[in-house]
Amino acid sequence: MFLLFGTSLRDRVLTVVQFICTACGVAAPQQVIERATRFSLFFIPLFTVGRRHSVVCTNCGTSTPLTREQAEHGLEWAERNRQVG
Repeated sequence: MFLLFGTSLRDRVLTVVQFICTACGVAAPQQVIERATRFSLFFIPLFTVGRRHSVVCTNCGTSTPLTREQAEHGLEWAERNRQVG
């Protein structure tokens, strides 16, 4: 009997915010990303093992880790400051 199991990474863009990147100094869109590690059995994802959040500059590609609270604050800020147009 074979038992196939492992983990996989899934990235999800939570929101995009605009501010100055600390690495390149350019005012560019920044993607707030959630990376989830999922346990899989027979190629079927069963449950999430861990989550990490980060912000990625679309200009230079620099990734900066965030806490869960910072990522949630970014979502709230983007919702409040959404421009209709």
